[in-house]
Amino acid sequence: MESALTARQSWMSVLAHSQPDELLTYWQPLNLAPCYQVIRAPEIGLNQLQARMGGTGRRFILGDMTITRAVIKLDDHADVYGYSYIVGRNKPHAELCALLDALLQLSTLGSKSAGLNELLLNTVIHPLAAAQQERRELRARAIATSKVDFFTLVRGED
Repeated sequence: MESALTARQSWMSVLAHSQPDELLTYWQPLNLAPCYQVIRAPEIGLNQLQARMGGTGRRFILGDMTITRAVIKLDDHADVYGYSYIVGRNKPHAELCALLDALLQLSTLGSKSAGLNELLLNTVIHPLAAAQQERRELRARAIATSKVDFFTLVRGED
């Protein structure tokens, strides 16, 4: 059960951080049209961000962030719900992320859809994760070029 939870946390993170155009690029060639019901239509809201100075100070309000959430239920499987929370205001993106979450859960719930799970992982989730990791590394390299190292020299006074 723990590995299934970890796997779901992993793909949920990848979907939540995905770019809408990238996700569609990997999803559309699959030509899948699963039947599902929208339980909670994609809706846009605000999330209040709180922070602490140095991670230990008093909390303060950093600002607000726009999020979109959605919940769907697969028609063929009464107990499979897909959820998504994404940054921004893209309702179709939130609904697609929820659909992918539901489809990826099928094999973890003992369904005979292991082939679909592998297909989605190999053609959508893993390429998205690789693209996100590449963006993180590019950003880290760009930041590293501007890094300033401060050091103190000890003077040889007696």
